[in-house]
Amino acid sequence: MRPRWFVLSVPLLLAACGGGNGSGGPAASNVLAPAPDYNGHPTIDNIPCESVERVTYHVHAHLAIFANAQAKVIPQGIGIAPPRQTQNSTEGPFVVGGACFYWLHAHTPDGVIHIESAVPMDFRLGQYFDVWQQPLSANQVGPATGAVTVYLNGQRADGDPRQIQLAAHNVIQLDVGQDVPPQGFTFPQGL
Repeated sequence: MRPRWFVLSVPLLLAACGGGNGSGGPAASNVLAPAPDYNGHPTIDNIPCESVERVTYHVHAHLAIFANAQAKVIPQGIGIAPPRQTQNSTEGPFVVGGACFYWLHAHTPDGVIHIESAVPMDFRLGQYFDVWQQPLSANQVGPATGAVTVYLNGQRADGDPRQIQLAAHNVIQLDVGQDVPPQGFTFPQGL
């Protein structure tokens, strides 16, 4: 069953990212990098891929990425191994299942990161990028290269972007190249 917040948040994302591609999802050219296949379901950064979602510790963070001032879509399915089961609607795709789930994953292309583990842990943005199998540094975000400006909860953050904590309702923005003022994000009720 699709969570109530999905219906509320995806239309806002599609409007912010320039609309859909005619099939209910984001335009392929706006997607920063696709979700990987996770062949063999390897443990990544001590994060296993488990057959069920763990919800003992369950919080959400938000990630937005701008490359040369253009909003990029973070795809659904990061941290969910194929075959992914997706429900489509006029609001966009929602990944409801897969072969296994990493403790850091994304059901939707709206930037919401689900942090779901068997015990409370201190997760970092670098771990999410490792699960995504994309580079993250002061000069690179996925395939986009250039100086990276980081905002955490609307404030500029210095230091290694990989060390940004994935805590409950943290709003993270990464600007590659041109600096974009913090865009903010409001978590839907119940998320």
